[in-house]
Amino acid sequence: MISYKPLWRTLQDKGVSQYRLIKDYGVSAGQLSRLRSNENVSTHTLNMLCEILDCRLEDIAEYKKDEEGSKT
Repeated sequence: MISYKPLWRTLQDKGVSQYRLIKDYGVSAGQLSRLRSNENVSTHTLNMLCEILDCRLEDIAEYKKDEEGSKT
């Protein structure tokens, strides 16, 4: 499973709010909702976030192995 927990830490560290992502950078509220729910997002969205935050992919996403029986 991909977790976007690192994104929220990086946003805080960089002083960028979700509101600013929407208003200043054009990130859709729907994409932020998907990120909050650890749902699938496009590589375009991940690339855009890395550019906005001037960070690496691992600063916004991490892989966590699914527990047995919880595979989708």
